[in-house]
Amino acid sequence: MAITNMQRLAMLAAGIGAALVLVPAQPALAQALTGQGAQAAPRARSAQAVDSVAAVVNDDVITERELQTRVDLITRRLRQQNAPVPPADQLTRQVLDQMVLERVQLQRAKEDGITIDDAAVQATLQRLAQANNMPIEMYRARLEAQGVPWSVFTNDARTELTLSKLREREVDSKITVSDAEVANYIASQRGPDAKAQQDLRIEHILVKVPDDASQDALAAAQKKAQAILDRAKGGAKFESLAKDESQADDAKKGGDLGFLSPSKLPEEFVKASSQLRPGELSPDLIRTASGFEIVRLVDRRTGVGGSVGDAPKLVQTHVRHILLRVGQGGVSELQAREEALKIRQQVEAGGDFAKFARSYSQDGSASQGGDLGWISPGETVPEFERAMNNLKDGEVSMPVRTEYGYHVVQVLGRRDATGSIQQQMDLARQAIGQRKAEQAYADWLRQLRDSAYVEYKAGGSLAQQ
Repeated sequence: MAITNMQRLAMLAAGIGAALVLVPAQPALAQALTGQGAQAAPRARSAQAVDSVAAVVNDDVITERELQTRVDLITRRLRQQNAPVPPADQLTRQVLDQMVLERVQLQRAKEDGITIDDAAVQATLQRLAQANNMPIEMYRARLEAQGVPWSVFTNDARTELTLSKLREREVDSKITVSDAEVANYIASQRGPDAKAQQDLRIEHILVKVPDDASQDALAAAQKKAQAILDRAKGGAKFESLAKDESQADDAKKGGDLGFLSPSKLPEEFVKASSQLRPGELSPDLIRTASGFEIVRLVDRRTGVGGSVGDAPKLVQTHVRHILLRVGQGGVSELQAREEALKIRQQVEAGGDFAKFARSYSQDGSASQGGDLGWISPGETVPEFERAMNNLKDGEVSMPVRTEYGYHVVQVLGRRDATGSIQQQMDLARQAIGQRKAEQAYADWLRQLRDSAYVEYKAGGSLAQQ
């Protein structure tokens, strides 16, 4: 499930380090950016007046002092987490970019009339304290002992609540998920060994070839079928061609077979259709026991009739992995990938996956031999999930790059998830909605940023953009 702004704040306040692969959160730096110093502590106007400007954002400014306060907080947090700290200029630029994006959103929230009252902020702080099994006073003391001023953290909470409310209004409330998306998503979880779950609607044209046909008759039938195929490729209406030329019993219906499960179709049709998009024509003639066939895929749909009762069940995957983080201990992108490849080769040669995971994996699951247990759809980052879904049981993946680093993934098994079909479809709908919302939110942020006037000032810590 996607992590909310407030969840990131809670994770950071609790001192949690880089997230495990099961939590599709932002990278450690982004967690620090969203969880620390979302607003610098207020300063007197006189002090702000003499402070140099780091960036202009529409009719507002970000000062060098605000920027440096944020950079210092993030640097301290990354070191506490034993996470690599980027070079100073790179970190400063990343922090400023994040502050610009944050400021643009806060300006939009103000335009939309979004406000967060003190009661909501205090309730959030209370919940965070309770989640850490502390009274609010002890929670505050702990944060301040870690170098996080309470005023900064309180402003963080207000900012995150504001941004969450803005996102809900501008993005999340507009996301819709169709039944077809749910069915296709569930089918995609079953792995490469799973049988086809989709009904196919196919149109065809048959040029018959008798069982005892001579070579000349066979060649003539093939020539005729090829001529019809060429006409179809040239834009002739398939339905009309079928009515005029097909020798199948369904010619009068334009060769339309209607929706049928793959088990009720010739194997050759199913194989050809697997390479086609709806509306596409198979580029080659298909030889069947009846003769030469010309096939067009009209559409696909999941399940017999597409009903809830006939829908395939959601699948959970038992998976383990080895994670090599990029930048951890100064390891470069290339070094991490090469090390992951070496580990995979040794596992493929008969090495003990669990032993390699315990020795090399930089993830919290290392002590369990990299075992992540049974994973439901939507619980992992998309890149990891796609790789997992494409693996056969027992198969080991090539290195998979995610925001956490390089993974070597092995699927141990699959099972139907518990619960009713409707409950599973609801879970799938939720997972799809979250992913669509993440993409829509990223697109919305990009458009919002592009429409804003932003000027990075020359001098100080940054050059003008």
